[in-house]
Amino acid sequence: MSTDVLTPELTGRLLPKANPLSKLFAATLITVVVMLSVDWVSAGVVLLSELLLLPLLGISARRLFFRAWPFVVAAVVGAYGTALLAEKTGRVLFEAGPVLFTEDSVNAGLAIGLRALAIALPGLFLLTTTDPTDLADALAQRLKAPHRFVLGALAGMRLVGLLFEEWRTLGLARHARGVGHEGNPAARFGNFLGQAFGLMVQAIRRATRLAVAMEARGFGAGPRTWARESTFSRIDVGVALCGLLIAAVAVIAAVLAGTWNFILG
Repeated sequence: MSTDVLTPELTGRLLPKANPLSKLFAATLITVVVMLSVDWVSAGVVLLSELLLLPLLGISARRLFFRAWPFVVAAVVGAYGTALLAEKTGRVLFEAGPVLFTEDSVNAGLAIGLRALAIALPGLFLLTTTDPTDLADALAQRLKAPHRFVLGALAGMRLVGLLFEEWRTLGLARHARGVGHEGNPAARFGNFLGQAFGLMVQAIRRATRLAVAMEARGFGAGPRTWARESTFSRIDVGVALCGLLIAAVAVIAAVLAGTWNFILG
């Protein structure tokens, strides 16, 4: 994944100008609808709508792919595994030895794959179009969230972007010591776990230093003043209505197509 995956696209066209809370509201609506049903129609409608919104972000399809390719790979693997292991009912579409795909198993695989992407993209859009400070201001001023939660969210968003660069640095350091990616799959997996553990240690140390520094500077002590006021505009109304519209259309389309499969039903 690119190291700038979580860098806000503040040069975008519309979404970067919206209040973080309106984007969070729209993303939550869309995510909840997709999670309520395991069917490919509602997930497909949501995913198509999200892709059609790319011009509002100022992100090309190529750049989006380079940022979201881990989610794409995970969705493809999940869809294939589900279609392979799902109940084999309906018309047979493909059969080769133990590999058998039927109409219902393929629909189940599509539902899982599209659902995974439809859930991942709103979060990615939110992160790439939102400045962490703006989100913290909105949480504190508009939602009156506790200062510890707000400062933790702000620190977390600031630090997550550094983890990718830290991962590269750890990899180069291990390679310089002769610990690379050579060897059999078991050795490579062991090297990966070692590097992941090193990243976790670095993250804990960095978070500890940041927490101590913020405490020493009086964050959260007494009433606060704000350099920038978190406000709402007509753009925020449009963003919220857009999220509501996408969620409603997805549900209606799935119900009309007869594929709506409520997970609690």
